[in-house]
Amino acid sequence: MQDFIKRLLIAGLMALCVSLLFLGGKHSQAEMLDIPELTSDWIWPAKGVVTDVYGTRHGHHKGIDIAAEFKEPIHTVADGVVTKSYYSGTYGHVVFIKHENNLETVYAHLYKRKVIEGQTVKQGDIIGEMGNTGDSSGVHLHFEIHKEKWTYEKENAVNPVIALGDATIGQPVIALEKQQAYSLETIAKLRMADDTQIGSSGNQESQEIVKAPIPEKEETLKHMVQKGESLWSIAIKYKTSVDSLAQKNNIKDSKIVVGDILVIDAAEQDRYIVLAGDSLNSIAEKTKTSVGELKALNHLTTDVIQPQQILITR
Repeated sequence: MQDFIKRLLIAGLMALCVSLLFLGGKHSQAEMLDIPELTSDWIWPAKGVVTDVYGTRHGHHKGIDIAAEFKEPIHTVADGVVTKSYYSGTYGHVVFIKHENNLETVYAHLYKRKVIEGQTVKQGDIIGEMGNTGDSSGVHLHFEIHKEKWTYEKENAVNPVIALGDATIGQPVIALEKQQAYSLETIAKLRMADDTQIGSSGNQESQEIVKAPIPEKEETLKHMVQKGESLWSIAIKYKTSVDSLAQKNNIKDSKIVVGDILVIDAAEQDRYIVLAGDSLNSIAEKTKTSVGELKALNHLTTDVIQPQQILITR
């Protein structure tokens, strides 16, 4: 009799556990379906090219990577309060922002942070500059979204494309631009497979040089003059002439000072996504450039590169 009662109790506990799991999954799915509505006014945090998406690296990559030029401005996607702003061995310079819709966003690998913990920020505010700090293999922004809050295990992570819109590797994105809408069917598919890559281009091993044209809205580039730079060195960097720079910016006698913002005619740039087995030497041969130029254009201090890293080749 006692044995029968024990078995009955065990069966009841198992049924209760299964029910709780089922209800928890339904709740999570409902929350996921609400996210597009909660983030309908969100904007992209940076201009650049998508180099990695959610769910890659055997499911461990819980965000989206956007690569651009060193010190590219990073913007907050929506109003919120800075919950963390510090340096991490893995995230590098990183900023966490809690939003009114109870979502928390993460902006990692920054060169510099421009906000402090407890600070209130408005949508579009510049919170930092793109860099290559922490566990990073190239200049880029690693962006994450979490329900309620970020945790070490990242169990609350949400695929950023649900909030921001479609994103595939090699796709250019525009800072401050609002998302594209998704259907409930698409969102449901994302919920069922965390490693889904919407519109994935498939086998990257067959990719060569990926063209990332400057979007139509971006007819010019802007460059902040750094210490040691001259009109001549900046002209070489952007494949233009000193005369063109001087005329475009009303500069006389070639005089520029640190901090000046120069407007530069935007030319289409060639970008290359690093494949397994690539080296700077092999990429230089493919793109008809030199290792020195590749390192200068991409602010590389060593010859070490990683698969899926994006390199500017001219």
